[in-house]
Amino acid sequence: MTVATKAKIKLSPDEYLESEKSSLIKREYKEGDIYEMVGASDSHVTIAGNLFYLIKNFLKQSNNKNCRVYISDMKVKVASINAFFYPDIIVTCEEKDRQSTYFKEYPQLIIEVLSESTERYDRGDKFASYRQIESLQEYILISQDKMQVECFRKNSDNLWVLHPYDNQDNLVEFPCLNFSFSLTDLYENVILDG
Repeated sequence: MTVATKAKIKLSPDEYLESEKSSLIKREYKEGDIYEMVGASDSHVTIAGNLFYLIKNFLKQSNNKNCRVYISDMKVKVASINAFFYPDIIVTCEEKDRQSTYFKEYPQLIIEVLSESTERYDRGDKFASYRQIESLQEYILISQDKMQVECFRKNSDNLWVLHPYDNQDNLVEFPCLNFSFSLTDLYENVILDG
């Protein structure tokens, strides 16, 4: 998704969550400010759909009943900074997240498909916000223009370390799920620029 504009009104978190139930436009929320979202490209949607499918099948085949994968319409709450975001994909394995219908608070994996209008934000302020989530173990940025996946993993010292994958690599790995997949499967039916 692409962030469009900041709305002119300020809402409390409860007002925001209630208004999202009937909103025709997806909106992210940070400290009272509302940010409207605009649509995504064919490549963006195809990549996110491919990866959702791969993760969903992996979780099903591994009989992992604890983890759930969500695509684009599920919010992530970052309580420490009073914010809600719509990542492209999240995975949560936390039992407490099953009690919340409209957002998840304890994801271990967050994935964003980059677009020209959001790349700077996804790498900067949004990643800084996501790093406030204690349960988060991996943050993934996926290019829609070339075969490139950047995995940021939190190490034992709580430092985020980049693990890049490009078309020279056979498999991309998400250790937090003990899951790997091919770039070919991720980019199936995607027309790349280069």
